[in-house]
Amino acid sequence: MSKKSKVQEMEETHGEQQSVDATELNGEEVSNEMEDKEPLSEEEQLKEELAKEKDKFLRLFAEFENFKKRTSKERMDLFKTAGQEVMVSLLPVMDDFDRALKEIAKTEEKELLKGVELINTKFRETLKTKGLEEIEVGEGDTFDAEIHDAVTQIPAPNKKLKGKVIDVIEKGFKLGDRIIRHPKVVVGN
Repeated sequence: MSKKSKVQEMEETHGEQQSVDATELNGEEVSNEMEDKEPLSEEEQLKEELAKEKDKFLRLFAEFENFKKRTSKERMDLFKTAGQEVMVSLLPVMDDFDRALKEIAKTEEKELLKGVELINTKFRETLKTKGLEEIEVGEGDTFDAEIHDAVTQIPAPNKKLKGKVIDVIEKGFKLGDRIIRHPKVVVGN
């Protein structure tokens, strides 16, 4: 048995030797194939890097465009709110003009009335060109809590005026789409 085992050992070692040589050969073949593929893989790597850089550039460009839009919108909002503060501070002056016109109309001085009316018209037109609009509210209009500011409720003179505006105490104004002063009204109950 010892002869068989020595022969078997030799075959096994020789088989192992052959498998090692085959592995080495396969390794060389693999490395030869890799050398052949390296330029392709290098090219592919460059293409991948280029694609990544393009993606990065496009994302950065889109982010910059969003930044420009956002800052432009913020700047416009800033101009609107800056104008809003001035407009709100001028609203009591408009109210005073209306009161003055009512009182001057009671007197006999028609030239004074014409002069104040001209100044009032010019003042209102200037504010209108800057975006100020009066909220039109009249007697009999339906009360809307989002637009109107109810100062008080009184019994309605007739059933048709129930839940409707009976009197306007103070005019309301909008600057663009935003209400800067709600009209103060009396509502029928």
